Amino acid sequence: MPRVPPDDDTDPAREFPRMARESAQQIWLAGLGAFAKAQAEGGRVFEALVREGMALQRKTQDTAQEHWGEAAQRMGQMASGLGERAAGQWDRLEGIFEERVSKALQRLGVPTAQEVQALHERIDALTQELQALQERQADRDGVTTAPPPSRPSTHEG
Repeated sequence: MPRVPPDDDTDPAREFPRMARESAQQIWLAGLGAFAKAQAEGGRVFEALVREGMALQRKTQDTAQEHWGEAAQRMGQMASGLGERAAGQWDRLEGIFEERVSKALQRLGVPTAQEVQALHERIDALTQELQALQERQADRDGVTTAPPPSRPSTHEG
């Protein structure tokens, strides 16, 4: 009896790479769509799309991990090698997506966390300088004043 080759749709060795490519393609398309909408509609919509994209990414990663678990059970050692390659591609895709989002945020003028932190530090330094100048002026004028109440810190540092 001649041996019939396995059907591509049911062969686990071919099913997992196809599913991984489809998931990666969907994430890529979602990112491109989000980027295009953000350019057209502005920051508020872009922030909402970023949140939706993060949820989609988590969902897609969860789905990919579920499929990965099923394929690993069926394919044993062969799935292990395939998983390592897929993980490397997944990380690469994530890096590209994060880079694109970062560039889009820069174009929209959204400050980075480091920039906001630097502004907080500069405000604190200027506040201290202003208080010192006011105290020196009060000493010159001979006025005694109570020290101003300290303002609570609005940032971690």
